[in-house]
Amino acid sequence: MFWHFAAPVICLIWLMEHSVDSAFRLSAPQVVTAEEGGSVTVPCQYGSRYEDYTKYWCKGDVYELCEIIVKTPKPRPPSRSSIVDDAGFFNVTMTSLNKSDEGNYWCVIARIGRNVYTRVTVQVKRTVVTTPTHATVTPGQDEITWWAVLRWILFILMLCCLGATHIIVWRINALQKIGQKQKSDQNVNI
Repeated sequence: MFWHFAAPVICLIWLMEHSVDSAFRLSAPQVVTAEEGGSVTVPCQYGSRYEDYTKYWCKGDVYELCEIIVKTPKPRPPSRSSIVDDAGFFNVTMTSLNKSDEGNYWCVIARIGRNVYTRVTVQVKRTVVTTPTHATVTPGQDEITWWAVLRWILFILMLCCLGATHIIVWRINALQKIGQKQKSDQNVNI
């Protein structure tokens, strides 16, 4: 009887563990734009499970070949980039931007096995004004809402599967008992 419920229960536990955490595993804006000579701060949001892990910001078209720009917790020599880890977010700030700063960057959480990472494209626009500007981008509310809705839809589907499995097992057992009772009634009548 236990095995009839084991698979749906295991799937439900896996779904709850991964859907809740994956929604906030690591997210960042896909594209950020700032003016040349200005600065940009990129928020990389992560789940509480990764609070004690090392985070870093690297540049490169391919994650596996990217060059680390800044890293926590060890500070690097003074540069135009900095990283601050603050409970659920690590913010990367790049200052004095120029066209060579354009490209693909990666928010990364270093962990045993496979690192968790997401790509951010930095665009630098030429400006006539020489006054530095500051652009801050936050993760879109639509992205967070979409994951939250998907999590609950999957949770409800798993509950329906669990309920359906329970009903099917109950019906099979009831039919087997009726069949056994009919056999025993036939044996008594003979």
